[in-house]
Amino acid sequence: MPVSFWNDPDGKRYREAYFDVFPGVWRHGDWITITDRGTVLMHGRSDSTLNRNGIRMGSADIYQVVEKLPEVAEALVVGVDLADGGYWMPLFVVLSEGAELDDALKQRIRGAIREQASPRHVPDDIIEAPGIPHTRTGKKLEVPLKRIFQGADAGRTVDRSAVDDPALLDWFARHGR
Repeated sequence: MPVSFWNDPDGKRYREAYFDVFPGVWRHGDWITITDRGTVLMHGRSDSTLNRNGIRMGSADIYQVVEKLPEVAEALVVGVDLADGGYWMPLFVVLSEGAELDDALKQRIRGAIREQASPRHVPDDIIEAPGIPHTRTGKKLEVPLKRIFQGADAGRTVDRSAVDDPALLDWFARHGR
């Protein structure tokens, strides 16, 4: 458990991040599996649930399906509540070397999600991304990216020094506009 955040002298951001949901109880927000070897597999954020028409699903359920495809190296999905009451659910994919995001691959991705996860959670768009931004501990930045897509200032949603590749934040911010 982290004990503080960098550049958070009064601890406000730290308390908001870990203790607002259950006062006095640490909540980290990740789905993990502890393996027989004692290692940890990160599956995704528990606090970035996809809620399509009242049917809730975790992003990790999508990743487990999509990232099994040999053409997909990594994926990121967010559910974005729009100002007009709509809901946009894009899936960003980083392709394996030599793969191409053509219509056939998009259909395979959609079919895999429909059959192995949920027909209600087939993404609205499948977009090739140059990479997926993570915290330095390996968490995908789903919640900050969702906030950026909803119009938040990218500079205020996440501390760039805590991101493995800050340039990816700029790419997603441009795409979100």
